[in-house]
Amino acid sequence: MKEAMYYKALNDGKVKCELCPHQCEILSGKRGICRVRENREGILFSLNYNRLIAAHVDPIEKKPLFHFYPGSQSYSIAAIGCNFHCLHCQNWTISQVKGDVIKGEKVSPERVVQNALASDCLSISYTYTEPTIYYETAYDISCLAHEKRLKNIFVTNGYISSEALNHIAPYLDAANVDLKAMSEDFYHDICGASLQPVLDRIKQYYELGIWIEVTTLIIPGYNDNADELKQIAEFIADIDKGIPWHVTAFYPTYKLNDAPPTPLSTLKLAYQIGKDEGLQFVYQGNVGHGENTFCPSCGKLLVKREYFNIGNKIENDKCPFCGEKIKGIGMS
Repeated sequence: MKEAMYYKALNDGKVKCELCPHQCEILSGKRGICRVRENREGILFSLNYNRLIAAHVDPIEKKPLFHFYPGSQSYSIAAIGCNFHCLHCQNWTISQVKGDVIKGEKVSPERVVQNALASDCLSISYTYTEPTIYYETAYDISCLAHEKRLKNIFVTNGYISSEALNHIAPYLDAANVDLKAMSEDFYHDICGASLQPVLDRIKQYYELGIWIEVTTLIIPGYNDNADELKQIAEFIADIDKGIPWHVTAFYPTYKLNDAPPTPLSTLKLAYQIGKDEGLQFVYQGNVGHGENTFCPSCGKLLVKREYFNIGNKIENDKCPFCGEKIKGIGMS
């Protein structure tokens, strides 16, 4: 346990958590929506501090990040908890807290950084669950990792307060942000959240100079209509046409079993919509292909990806065929 960051005391022993847009007002002895931040007599505690529920070495492409040191390895960690309750969560066994027990192995920031370095990883990814909800852990690790020249990556739903993001931004190098839909109803009914804060944070990540890529899991009957996909593509393009957009296939899981797997035709439609809106890099995920990088100028194949095996022709972050600068960090 550690006293939480980003909260304030209210009357009658209540506190207001200001870490994410839920802005939970929590009575003494109770927890917020995330179930890992508890008010104990007017002090808010992070119950999952330094308690890792997962730690693995992953290819950076698994995040997915395709334009951030392609082919590198990332030490990937998570603590239990989430501020979303997505009906289709793939990691629901560790993202959703049931009962009062906070699972996880106690691991210090120093040990995490040591493990990352010993595993020849270039970066540490805060992933699998929502890094915002283990913010204190992520912050302490990212500060130390930064000193050791390790990169820090958030794989996130984007549901974090502006102040908290600003505070950790000097230590964050990249993020993959889920933009789950362009519908307030979807965010409310499927995720238990709101859309606008996510849109605001995506813009803020970009303005802070953190490399971002955006992922949309396309669910038949829920967020797969052409108009909505076009709105997502337009939103990304209005920020920067060089931001990669990952359109990925859904498979029934957890509580959302009434929708079929995403047809390949839908991913192809999303891909074409993205390209029509001027996005330079659109990738199709969870289907085993559609993940190669092509030069947006001459169209030549630059990065070939086959099950995390990478063939990279980029030289000095440029296309070797026409000299076009390829958006990203550490591309060659």
